[in-house]
Amino acid sequence: MIGPEDGEDFTVRTRPTPGQDFGALLDAFAELAAAEGAAPDVPLVIAAAGPIDPESGEIITANIPCLMGKRPAEALARHLGRPVHFVNDADAFALAEAISGAGRGHRIVLGAIIGTGVGGGLVVEERLVRGLQGIGGEWGHGPVAPTRVKVSPIEIPRMPCGCGQVGCADSFGSARGIERLHALLGGGETDSRAIVAAWRQGAAAAVRTIAVWAEMLSGPLAMAINLTGASVVPVGGGIGTAVDLVETLDREVRSRILLRSKQPVVVPARFGAKAGLIGAALLGARLSQETTRPADRP
Repeated sequence: MIGPEDGEDFTVRTRPTPGQDFGALLDAFAELAAAEGAAPDVPLVIAAAGPIDPESGEIITANIPCLMGKRPAEALARHLGRPVHFVNDADAFALAEAISGAGRGHRIVLGAIIGTGVGGGLVVEERLVRGLQGIGGEWGHGPVAPTRVKVSPIEIPRMPCGCGQVGCADSFGSARGIERLHALLGGGETDSRAIVAAWRQGAAAAVRTIAVWAEMLSGPLAMAINLTGASVVPVGGGIGTAVDLVETLDREVRSRILLRSKQPVVVPARFGAKAGLIGAALLGARLSQETTRPADRP
């Protein structure tokens, strides 16, 4: 079980995800929930990829096709006979880092996921900010890509994004984006991990690619920081585990934001891959407290 106090002590149970069969997926959730043995009135909170409309409960996710356009919390609550809530995984990550992680003690925290995609979540005073259709903190989308940067000798075409737009930060800032930039800059078709390894060794082509990546990504991230007033940006995803890459991005970002800080603003996340689980547990604990509080009043 997850300990919400420090986010460190918990047990993880896994099983294959029945991505094409909604009924089998509900059964899988039921099996895992039963293994925990929690009281039936304790909320089950599930972190999942994709926007989740807080009003309708509808989820849009490509990761688990059988959930696309469905209201899984409602269906699973009936299936289990207990309260169920779904939360966007980037939101859960941001909440974990804001309450117990790298953003602890900061009033406004912008969680940034930079891995296979670019996304995020926004937390203000330890509360998630979720707008219309559950969207909030999603700085990775919108046609913001520059076509000219100081450190590139060529014009960089805007690349298509999985969301349907062209030029999103997701299209060039993710691990796949680093690979696309490397190819466009003449470095060839290479895995992002190999590019980063070559950058660390001082290989000219990789150094140029990472410099272009950091310059391009720092612009939309700086704008997100200025807009939200965040004083810290914990970085999760694969890039978040590369401390030197995060430090490189932080230097570029701090040269572009209105906030004047001698301390890092863009920092590695504390919890890494655990953050979604921890954020879901923290949200579940909060929902449980809010449910029981009225009955405790005299």
